[in-house]
Amino acid sequence: MSLFYHLGILVFNALLSAVALFNAKAKMLVEGRRETMRRLKELDLDGRTTWIHCASLGEFEQGRPVIERIKKKNPGQRVVLTFFSPSGYEVQKNYPLADLVLYLPADRPSNVKKFVMAIRPQEVIFVKYEFWYYFLKYLHEQKIKTYIISAIFRPQHAFFKWYGGWYRKMLHYFTKLYVQDEQSGQLLSAIGIDNYQVAGDTRFDRVFEIAQNAKEYPALEVFAQDSLVMIGGSSWPMGEKLIADYLRHNPDFKLLLAPHEIHEAHLQQIEALFSDFSCARFSELDKCDLKKLRIVIVNTMGMLSSMYRYGHVAYIGGGFGSGIHNTIEASTFGLPVVMGPNYKKYQEACDLIQLQAGFSVSDSAGFAEVMDRLLKDKLCLAKSSEAAVNYVNKMRGSTEVIVEQLFT
Repeated sequence: MSLFYHLGILVFNALLSAVALFNAKAKMLVEGRRETMRRLKELDLDGRTTWIHCASLGEFEQGRPVIERIKKKNPGQRVVLTFFSPSGYEVQKNYPLADLVLYLPADRPSNVKKFVMAIRPQEVIFVKYEFWYYFLKYLHEQKIKTYIISAIFRPQHAFFKWYGGWYRKMLHYFTKLYVQDEQSGQLLSAIGIDNYQVAGDTRFDRVFEIAQNAKEYPALEVFAQDSLVMIGGSSWPMGEKLIADYLRHNPDFKLLLAPHEIHEAHLQQIEALFSDFSCARFSELDKCDLKKLRIVIVNTMGMLSSMYRYGHVAYIGGGFGSGIHNTIEASTFGLPVVMGPNYKKYQEACDLIQLQAGFSVSDSAGFAEVMDRLLKDKLCLAKSSEAAVNYVNKMRGSTEVIVEQLFT
């Protein structure tokens, strides 16, 4: 199986180089990996170094609270942060708490040895679901403590199949696995992996911290004052249509809509969809009578996580596509979350639905039924809101557990 893996890596790299000729993202990855290997030659890291690897931006949000806690506990400690994806690296390449931010080199024995010998980590932390065979094997052989945090496992993963022996070998290379839930732990136990701990998801700590330092937007505060407000978070066209259908028959609430894509074509599409209502873009609110507005379209990046403070219920986009976006941000502010049907691979969404703090809908009728229940029944809204807050508070604390165990 190792041979097939090695060949697969070679084929992937060859295809990546070919695609990079006409694909900007692939080109960034190829050039970024090349730059990593060049920078290793001139690297000189003094003192204790921790290497943290994240696949992309979502995993970084899980690794970030750990980095912050490490630096708070040991300010002089070096942190090397790596990404597989350009979408993570390009956004966080100047992250101030990392002493070095790099692309992860291709998982080939020669690259692995050069990389690990150059950064000389005392411990390595992989975030959520990153399993690179040659990296894990070499770290294990060098007796470098290696961990995975916020990991989540499901029965359909290769580790738990009849053919999964080679994949299971990688799990044995970890010093300890910090998993999100009991099911993950039980799956590991069933295949003889007992060096795990159910520690939860570090994202809850990150999102809670963001909420505690949420920005204030005076214009939105005036807009939302004395009104029931729905937040549309990271919305896509299908969800936007559901919201528009509901608004036409329910005039007693307002909408703050933060679409996932804010390019001009999509903004114009949204404005056409909501043309029956008084509607304005956030960037134009200084020209509007905020009290008379029904809808604000947020056409500025970086506002959503703070914007939930002005709402009562949230619709989270992505559930009619490849998967829902962040539900925890809304739940932290006590907002019940409504989502499309594609949510089951997200544990927090499943938990929220079980607690009646989240609701899945598949069409306009289902959306209207849930919204009526939440927006027209104060007791129902209060119970769902309380359940959301209690859930987030219960799930917090993973970062503290991990850092205290790894760095005492």
